[in-house]
Amino acid sequence: MTFKRILTLASILFAGLIISIQTLSAQVVEPDEHDFMVATPDQLHPEDGSITTVIYGDPSKSGIYVIQITWPPGRGSRPHYHNQARYINVLSGTWYVHTGPESDTYDPDAMTAVGPGTFIYEPPNGHHYDMAKDEEVVVQIFGMGPVVTTSIAQD
Repeated sequence: MTFKRILTLASILFAGLIISIQTLSAQVVEPDEHDFMVATPDQLHPEDGSITTVIYGDPSKSGIYVIQITWPPGRGSRPHYHNQARYINVLSGTWYVHTGPESDTYDPDAMTAVGPGTFIYEPPNGHHYDMAKDEEVVVQIFGMGPVVTTSIAQD
């Protein structure tokens, strides 16, 4: 196996690990006796070293879910897609995204910078990747579960 192939496989496995972290956390706040839920910023920041907090629902089960991802500087995903649509709000920091068929090949220089307040719609099976480059980035992602993430192999 060539070094390039090993590096590609490692990148795909790493991306899958990053993306699958979202299903490892339980919902951070349970609804009260009247089914209302209020989650404060301190409850939404992951404490256990993970980057993802499940705010509402469960991405691996049927129904709506909301997750919040806190990307440390220099961390991101590799080309992948989800079987369900995802609705994303950038809450803080400058996030970098690359979408569409051209995003099948990882190229950080081809990414577009998007700032706080930006809304992104990812259609079902829409190829993309994203990252935080120079600063921490916080995004909230809404969708319908179950959602399955598929990595795109790199040459």
